[in-house]
Amino acid sequence: MIKINMFSHADSVQGQGVGSAYKELIRLLDQHLKETFDVTINQKQPVDLTHYHTINPSFYLNSFSRKRGRKIGYVHFLPETLEGSIKLPWIARKVFYKYVISFYKRMDQIVVVNPIFIDKLTQYGIPREKIKYIPNFVTKDVFYEKTAEQKAELRKAYNIDQDKFVIFGDGQVQQRKGVLDFVKLAEQNPDLQFIWAGGFSFGKITDGYEQLNKVVKNPPKNLIFTGIIPRDQLVDYLNMANLFLLPSFDELFPMSVLEAFSTGTPVMLRDLELYRAVIDGYYESCQDADEMQARIRELINNQARLDELKSFSRTASDRYSEENLTKIWKQFYEEQYEIAKKNNQSRG
Repeated sequence: MIKINMFSHADSVQGQGVGSAYKELIRLLDQHLKETFDVTINQKQPVDLTHYHTINPSFYLNSFSRKRGRKIGYVHFLPETLEGSIKLPWIARKVFYKYVISFYKRMDQIVVVNPIFIDKLTQYGIPREKIKYIPNFVTKDVFYEKTAEQKAELRKAYNIDQDKFVIFGDGQVQQRKGVLDFVKLAEQNPDLQFIWAGGFSFGKITDGYEQLNKVVKNPPKNLIFTGIIPRDQLVDYLNMANLFLLPSFDELFPMSVLEAFSTGTPVMLRDLELYRAVIDGYYESCQDADEMQARIRELINNQARLDELKSFSRTASDRYSEENLTKIWKQFYEEQYEIAKKNNQSRG
């Protein structure tokens, strides 16, 4: 049995996609591959493979131990993708960004959640052959589409008008996520119900915190900020929504979009190169907030298009299903084990 240790503090900060992706993978390995892989978490005994999910300094230090076996690094962000997320003094930012790349270079193998990162990482000096693309996924056991009757009951329980067109978004409240555009759209459409789930996962160092905090405390009457909520409530909101809207300016492969796909919810996104690389054709694409506004007004009177978008979501959900990703991760870890074994024999 192949021994794998996961080093992660991804679930120490609530409301971020890295934590969701980590939990999904651990669950997949536990439910489908526990006969193949012996998985431990944050342990220091000798293993065949060590998979680093977060870049904590303590993990960087322990990566120098021979007990770690072959080291695999999960890349959920690059320095440039942190712009608009956290605000740091320039010197701290420079040091932190350099550390991020140094951590990735310490790894024997890199896994990216979006193929567009491959070229970017090579520009930082990481060999292309050390980089593997494996997409995110969500499980239907947690994120699934409920019946019309169940959706009606949910609206009643959450005190949301049965006839109201609901637009839902989720993610950390930060500039990069386009939250201010979401607020602007709520102001432009007082006849619709807008809901944003998420909060300030990084507190006052969140980029644009002061401005965003004022909006969260005093939103338009038709906009609800739920704060950070558990996943079972997130499923409820997705099922109550007529449209999932994420107006982010920069993303990787957001778990929130996969969760919307998995519940069969129509999806609208800003037109980003990163999206086109992985989910092109499965969502309503808009250039900016003005186009989002125009499309929203069209969609509320176009049930045929909404049904088409629901169909796209279901198709995307099948593509990034737990079943497909189980095969991919099994093959990946077995390949890494064979490389590690070969390297050990060479050293021996």
